[in-house]
Amino acid sequence: MANSAGCSSRARGVLAGVLVLAAVAVSGCGAGAGDAGQGPGAAVRARAARSGRVSVVYEDKALRPKERQVVALIRNSGVLERAAGWVGGALVLPHDLVVKVTAAVPPGVTDAVTQPDGRTIFIPPAFLVEVEDALADVVKGVDRPAPFPASQYNTGDLTVLSTEFIFGHELGHALQRQLLLANLGLEEDAADGFASFYTVNEVGPGPSLAAAMLFDEIARKEGRLTLENLASDHPVTQQRVFTFLCYLEGSDPGTYRKPLVDGGYLPKSRAPLCPQAWAMLDYGWWTQLQPHFSGAFRARGDGEQKKAHARLIAETQALAERIDELRTGG
Repeated sequence: MANSAGCSSRARGVLAGVLVLAAVAVSGCGAGAGDAGQGPGAAVRARAARSGRVSVVYEDKALRPKERQVVALIRNSGVLERAAGWVGGALVLPHDLVVKVTAAVPPGVTDAVTQPDGRTIFIPPAFLVEVEDALADVVKGVDRPAPFPASQYNTGDLTVLSTEFIFGHELGHALQRQLLLANLGLEEDAADGFASFYTVNEVGPGPSLAAAMLFDEIARKEGRLTLENLASDHPVTQQRVFTFLCYLEGSDPGTYRKPLVDGGYLPKSRAPLCPQAWAMLDYGWWTQLQPHFSGAFRARGDGEQKKAHARLIAETQALAERIDELRTGG
């Protein structure tokens, strides 16, 4: 995560295939024939008796030594199980969701990917190796960003934390597809938003900061933007870095404004918009998920949704009171 006031001048290369996070979007995927013509509430009630399970499976066959090492790192950290456990405990899913850390992936898959029906997430070990290698370059070539703790500024911890964020992205795809959630923009933006929503609320700042460093490194190695970069269904890589940081800063400006904004990692032109942006994201995801809360989670989830609604109103009013000043650069 380079300081926005001045990026590293290290040589750029192409990190082929890393973090495309591609997921083929299929219209209406995950819908059963019986759902046609019914409102969301009716579909949820019909599915309630058959809540899907979320499981994580590690397939260790035919792994190279380096792949075996990074898979062991992720497995021992428990980050995939933690996120899967949250989804499985908080929500009622219509189908089982299986997360496979495996080299046996569909043809053409090189990155973490969610199948169109939202029932399987593939995480190729070779992809985890590429993430680990990119973060090793960060540790070797980039001074530790001030907001990130020195004790975790090592390849292993960064790999675990960024993988947790990446997995959050894929869980976002799975929820959108299984629950047929309505998107008001690109699905990839929404999946990034779920990664921020889940990790900031349930884990803390580590995954967002680690993912920002990883994506910043990927952006350096991509070099000059191409037509394909600009035409992708994913936002431009460097833009994603600032969005991750914006949501984090907006979630708690009292804690993160000084290290992120005053420290030069999040531009001062973006920062004033971040509290309202986070409030909208937080309220949006709690509201989208609310019809699908499990019985055990409902009291907490309803309470979080109400708090998020109140905060959105307050942050929107605060932004309205400052908007003229912001527009004139005051």
